[in-house]
Amino acid sequence: MGSSTFLIGGGWDAGAVAAVYGPFVRAAAARAAGRAPRVGCVVLDEGDGPAQFARYEPVLRAAGDCEPVPVLVPLGGRFAPAAVLDGVDGLLVCGGLTPAYQEAFAADAAATASLLTERGIPYAGFSAGAALAARDAVVGGWRADGVAVCPEDAGEDLDEVAVRPGLGLVPFAVDVHAAQWGTLPRLAAAVAAGAGRDGGSVVRVAGLGRAHTVRRAPDGAGVLVRSYGAGASFTVSG
Repeated sequence: MGSSTFLIGGGWDAGAVAAVYGPFVRAAAARAAGRAPRVGCVVLDEGDGPAQFARYEPVLRAAGDCEPVPVLVPLGGRFAPAAVLDGVDGLLVCGGLTPAYQEAFAADAAATASLLTERGIPYAGFSAGAALAARDAVVGGWRADGVAVCPEDAGEDLDEVAVRPGLGLVPFAVDVHAAQWGTLPRLAAAVAAGAGRDGGSVVRVAGLGRAHTVRRAPDGAGVLVRSYGAGASFTVSG
């Protein structure tokens, strides 16, 4: 059946809700076929899981008629795809500590991706969830070979830039908060090192910010960066 993937870089601006979350909610509604779609919201629970879910619930409801349901995964726990995906029409993986989200999904990443695709369940990733959607997930770090490439505060408790196996829903590597956290050079370092080099995908940009593509230069010397605003559509390959 196939499914759609929506990558959300961040931000809580009410003016962007319809553009950023609306297409995801509509995709879930199309799968629900006439009823309000159930949207599973995966939150890595560090002790404040219900409070974190309460941030996303009104945003999703504002984007369209839907029933958000919390899926709280304890820190150090494991996401169970079969149990969760049996009862939802869309899956939103929320934000938090990216390496911990990657660890929660790692054991069943292939099964999660297969079930999403086979059942036509749309996936949305917010921040950590967006990074996790990639085959090569940029989960944190702020140095490349010991040299700073982004602010230490953006390192996600890691020192060296870390790329780990993600869900493989998109063939390119993903980093988030480029404007807010200064992470674009981190993505450049990851791509230069070989992350996200296979496959291709059509991307459409929505929201108030900009999306950037980072590709290895044809001669292998560095990377090439392009920036796109809302409404742009392009193909990304490794």
